[in-house]
Amino acid sequence: MNERFFLYDDTENTRTRFVSFVGENQRFDLAIVQTSRHYGKHLVLDMQGNRFAIIGHDDLEEEGYLEFAFQLNEEDAEELRSFLSEIV
Repeated sequence: MNERFFLYDDTENTRTRFVSFVGENQRFDLAIVQTSRHYGKHLVLDMQGNRFAIIGHDDLEEEGYLEFAFQLNEEDAEELRSFLSEIV
């Protein structure tokens, strides 16, 4: 049997916030995970869209990032950006 080669195998306590809100065009059901990994960024999971991204302030400012990561149009991405900028 082959031995696995792990790059890392860590266990960490995290803080997770589950939030659901309705924008102008769609509903957002998110799990937002805070961890000490990823340089202080948050792991944002879109539970309805089956997508996730590691997001920090710099990512919110990057043009097209949320649109690409969550497959959103500009208007919906702006609603998500507005919410995330309050908590990230």
